[in-house]
Amino acid sequence: MGSSLNLSLTDELRAFVDQNSGDGTVYATPSEFVRDLLREKKNRQEAAIARDSILAGYQDAIAGRTVKFNGDLQSLLKKAKR
Repeated sequence: MGSSLNLSLTDELRAFVDQNSGDGTVYATPSEFVRDLLREKKNRQEAAIARDSILAGYQDAIAGRTVKFNGDLQSLLKKAKR
């Protein structure tokens, strides 16, 4: 298992964690709940980066900043680095 992290929570946040973990919830422990929240946040950030990259690609295409793909991606990437 990975390393541990101790957190100080406000009473309101602690109550929220407690309401979402334990008996009758999806998460058996507060740690499971918090780990899932962190994974969800990480996934949202990664999705935002991908979305921004896709939008940048569309903007490049609209502006005519494109190159013809000849089927050799490695060669194309080498040319782009120059």
